[in-house]
Amino acid sequence: MTQADASLSEAWASLPAGANRGANLKVALVTGGGSGIGRAVSEALAGDGFAVVLAGRRADRLEQAAAAIGERAFALVMDVTDPQSVAAGFARLHGHFGRLDLLFNNAGTGVPGSILLEDVTLDDWQRTVQTNLSGSFYCTQKAFRIMKAQQPQGGRIINNGSVSAHVPRPNSAPYTSTKHAITGLTRAASLDGRKYNIAVGQIDIGNAATELTGKFTKGVPQADGSIKTEPVMDVRHAAEAVRQMAALPLEANMQFVTIMATSMPFIGRG
Repeated sequence: MTQADASLSEAWASLPAGANRGANLKVALVTGGGSGIGRAVSEALAGDGFAVVLAGRRADRLEQAAAAIGERAFALVMDVTDPQSVAAGFARLHGHFGRLDLLFNNAGTGVPGSILLEDVTLDDWQRTVQTNLSGSFYCTQKAFRIMKAQQPQGGRIINNGSVSAHVPRPNSAPYTSTKHAITGLTRAASLDGRKYNIAVGQIDIGNAATELTGKFTKGVPQADGSIKTEPVMDVRHAAEAVRQMAALPLEANMQFVTIMATSMPFIGRG
């Protein structure tokens, strides 16, 4: 066991006695939970009474985020690109809490927009596909197995699609391709989950202000070749939308939701 693993184990062991298997406890797993949209969503879900497991690769960032959110947040080192890491992470979650009510597939990456399509490396392509698409599938598969077997049966899965699931930005082939594929995964998983009372939906977010979107206020490439600044919105608005999706009873589902900065160049882009 590494020092990071030991520290995380101590944090999980601090859960109040009896709470880990409480009949009314709602459990959520947020991938990419240590920063940005994932952290904002984790905070919102914890405020609604969920025990929230923040999953990611960096133990220090996860622990910092969990500590800031409070006693209902738990850090879990898990690499969504590695099927064995995903299997171990879900096994740990299930062994500790006994159920999973919500999965937010949020972990994602891309290639800098300054790189032309013809110059994208094989490593960059595979890294983007593994993180955005394969990672979401691995987690969805494990969530299905837990949700179909638990009592009461069922749960909810929300995929983070991005407005790039509708239209691309310049020089975004790896990212946009995976986000279009996420829409296919959402549709297929929604259909396959019906018989298990598993509701699957997708949120497409545009220009939420995080540490990764600071470039929007400095200027980003447009379809006409120009560089322009773009408006952003508070990331808490995106978290609130996920919170509303998560609050629905399983008999209802927001299949596709788009939330974006009102004046961003999305409608009419191109």
